[in-house]
Amino acid sequence: MSVKIETGNPLFDDFYAAIEHFLKQDQVTYVIDGERVHGYRSPDCNAIWIRDHSDMLRGARYFETDMLSAVSHFADTQRENGAVFDLVSCAMDRENWAKYVRVPVEADVEFRFVKAIYLGWQATGNDGWLRWILHKAEKALLHTLSHPLRWSYEHQLVKRAFTIDTWDFDFVEAGQPWLNFQISDKTHWGIFHGDNSGLYEACILLSILYQHLDNSTKQLSWLKLAADIQQKANALCWNGRFYRHRVPLDNFSLPDVNEAEQLSLSNPMAINRGMATHEMAVAMLREYQQRKIETGSFAEWFSIDPPFPDGFFGDPKLVRGAYVNGGIMPLVGGELARAAFEHGFETYGVSILRQYAEMIRASGETYLWYFPDGTPSSVETSTSPEATPTDGWGASAMLYAFIEGLAGVVDADRLFKKVRLAPRWRIAGVENAKVSVGYGASDAQLTYQIVSAPGSDYLIIEGNSMIELHYLLQQGSQAAEVSVNGMPIPFHNATIENSRYVDATFPVVEKAIVRINLK
Repeated sequence: MSVKIETGNPLFDDFYAAIEHFLKQDQVTYVIDGERVHGYRSPDCNAIWIRDHSDMLRGARYFETDMLSAVSHFADTQRENGAVFDLVSCAMDRENWAKYVRVPVEADVEFRFVKAIYLGWQATGNDGWLRWILHKAEKALLHTLSHPLRWSYEHQLVKRAFTIDTWDFDFVEAGQPWLNFQISDKTHWGIFHGDNSGLYEACILLSILYQHLDNSTKQLSWLKLAADIQQKANALCWNGRFYRHRVPLDNFSLPDVNEAEQLSLSNPMAINRGMATHEMAVAMLREYQQRKIETGSFAEWFSIDPPFPDGFFGDPKLVRGAYVNGGIMPLVGGELARAAFEHGFETYGVSILRQYAEMIRASGETYLWYFPDGTPSSVETSTSPEATPTDGWGASAMLYAFIEGLAGVVDADRLFKKVRLAPRWRIAGVENAKVSVGYGASDAQLTYQIVSAPGSDYLIIEGNSMIELHYLLQQGSQAAEVSVNGMPIPFHNATIENSRYVDATFPVVEKAIVRINLK
C-alpha cells in the first residue's frame, strides 16, 4: 500500500483504504484500436469522462499504476481546433462501439484535460511523455481562449450557456421536453466563475510545466495570462461573500429565483485552484458554515443553495434538493475541507472529514449526492441511468483533503522531489502519527513520523525531498528554535487566522530528524 496512516484512531487509520476500495470499483478499461485505455468513471454513467477522471486521479494516483493511457487517448482524439471530447465509452449502449461525445454547452473540458496531464506527469515524472503531450495541452487552452462559443471577447473571460454551475445541461424555456445540451439561438450566455478559476489553475500548471522544460518565454506568458484572468474574474464575479453563480450576458432572469444569493459548488474549488485570495476564502468558508445553520441540512456541501424551482431545467426529477439542484455532494465537502485546512479553519476541516468518515464507516457506501435530510440518491431519483454506491468523484475529493490537508503532504513538484509538508494532526486530537504517502506509478515515497514531547515536537522524515515545512503548533505557542539533524536552521513563525505555524525550508536526503523547540 503506497499510503499508510497510523494515528491510533481507526476513523483516520482506515480512511485511505475505504476510499481506495471505492475508487477500485470505479475503474474502466477499454481496448480501442488495439490500445489499452484505462480510467475512472463517474457514479452515474459508465463512460470515462475527462472531467470526472481528472478529479478522481487526485485520489487514485496513490495506488494507480496507469496514470497516462486515458489522458493520452483524449489527446490522440483531440479535435483540430483544440477542443477535447468530454467522454469516451465502449459500453454506453447495447452496441459496444467506441463512442465519443462533446456536450456543446460545456466550457470546462479543456482545463480539466490540462489538470489530468499535470497529475499524470507528477506521479510518473515522465518527461518524454510530457514533451509529447504539452503542445496538446496548450492547444486545448487556446481553444478556450479564442472560440466564440467559449470566450467572451468583451470581458476576456470564459463564457458558457446557462447551466447549473459546471454541469452539462442548460436552461432554455419552460415546458421543454427534457434536459437540453445544445447551443441554439435561445441560449442565454453568462460568465460562470468555475470555468474561470479552472482556466486560471490550468494556466498556472502550464507555466510550471514549461518552466520544468526550460521554456521561460512560455512560462511567463501563461503566468501573465493567469494573473489577468484572476483579476478580471474576481472583479466581475465576486459579491463580497462568495462568487456569484453566474453573471448574465443578456437581460434574461428567472422568476421566483434569487440568483444573487445562489451559492454554487465551484466556490470552494476557486479557493483550492488559487484564484481566490485568503480574505475571499475566509468569507466563503464562513458563508458555508452559516448556511448549514440556516438551512438545517445534514451537511453544507450544497450543489447550489438556494436551488431552482422543481423541474426548471426540463426534468421533473430535478426537484429542490435533488442532484445538482441543491443536492448535498461529498465532492463539495472535500473541496471545502481542503480549503478550510489551508486558510486557518482547521477545526472545520476536521469536522467535515469526521462526518464523511463516519458516514462511509456506518454504511460502507458513498453516493454522488444526497438529499438535504441525508437520504442518498437512487436510480429512481436521479436524472442519470445509474446511482452507484461507490462514488469516486466525491470520495477522491475527501481523500484530497485528508492527504494534503490533514496529513499535510502536498507534492509541489513531481515524485515528491519538493514537498510542502503541513501536518495538522494536533487539531484532530492526534499527538503522535506516522504517515507514508507514495504514488502507484513510481517508487516515489515520503514518510514522516511526529512525536510530541514536553516543550518540543519531533519530526522524523524519510525520503529524498526539498521540504517546505508548514507545521501547526500547539495553541498559543511559538517556535523558539528549529534544528535538522542537530543543526539549527532559519525559521519563521506565522499566523493564519487564529492558527499558529512555523515555516522552514530544508533538504532531506534519505532521513532527517527535525526538532521544534517551543516557547
